[in-house]
Amino acid sequence: MNAKAQAPVLTLLRPGLLASVQDLGRPGHRQLGVCPGGALDTLGLTLANRLVGNPAGAAGLELTMGGCALRFEQDTRIALAGDDFDARLDGAPVHPLWSLPVRAGQTLVLGGANRRRDKAGVRSWLAVAGGIDVPLRLGSRSTDLKAGFGGLEGRALRKGDALAVGPVVLSEAQRASAPFGVRGPEAWEAPAPAGATANTTVLRVLPGPEAHQFDDAVRAQFHAAPWRITPQSNRMGSRLEGPALVRRESGDMLSSAVIPGTVQVPPSGQPIILMGDAQTTGGYPRIAVVIRADLWKLAQAPLGGRLRLVAVDTAQALAAWQRQRRYLAQIEAALALRDWPLA
Repeated sequence: MNAKAQAPVLTLLRPGLLASVQDLGRPGHRQLGVCPGGALDTLGLTLANRLVGNPAGAAGLELTMGGCALRFEQDTRIALAGDDFDARLDGAPVHPLWSLPVRAGQTLVLGGANRRRDKAGVRSWLAVAGGIDVPLRLGSRSTDLKAGFGGLEGRALRKGDALAVGPVVLSEAQRASAPFGVRGPEAWEAPAPAGATANTTVLRVLPGPEAHQFDDAVRAQFHAAPWRITPQSNRMGSRLEGPALVRRESGDMLSSAVIPGTVQVPPSGQPIILMGDAQTTGGYPRIAVVIRADLWKLAQAPLGGRLRLVAVDTAQALAAWQRQRRYLAQIEAALALRDWPLA
């Protein structure tokens, strides 16, 4: 917190399934066994932050499966990213990637999944002008839920928690200005492979270091199968259900480094895609890794939803990342035309 205590800007009336304070994470500590953590959809949090005049890395709230309610104690400005869960501000719809003013006393409610979409999402990210103000731990305000530090007392948010924000760069007039929105990143999603249904999330993957431990037929099956995301998934990893992937080589492996997006295959043959809160090393073969440009889609893929894992090469992965960076640059240029702060 700032040395001078700040008055709360919002109060949790109902946290839903899981709500936590997250920023872009704490990289640089993997050698100590500390996972990077942070928002599972760093693109979404970045966009929401920019829409309220915050630096990209300001802390916001990660809200899981809707069902939450917040009351604003001061006038401010907010933006949501990810799934809106039929979000309502005093009954009025709040759409993803819109920046809008909020008055003291107003209540934001996230209900169930938005049925206007072909698939229900699982997470939403809320940015508030000034960014959520909790103590820095190892250079980040993110909550590491399994280690129990960061965020607010190292835990998930509870009913009655009151949160303050840091310095707000928006002027009073900017905070109160009319709502506006930006275009989402869906335009550069990977094309759906043949046979994929409308509610299939397509992720592009590179070969992993142990891909050679699976024969050609198994690797082809890995890319062709419509994998299901099981309810056992969480911030540590998405557990998939589908055909069992059998290794060509048996025996134990030495533990090796893993990163968010790593696809491990345990003895069951059912893959696990590691996410932000995963361990820093693992002993299962790494058949593939989700490209960085697609991690935001994995964070929003619903439990019970279908995945297709499409093989790409390094050049295609880099091109996808460059397209994402160009998209963000276009958003920054559009905000600059509005004289919006580029903090």
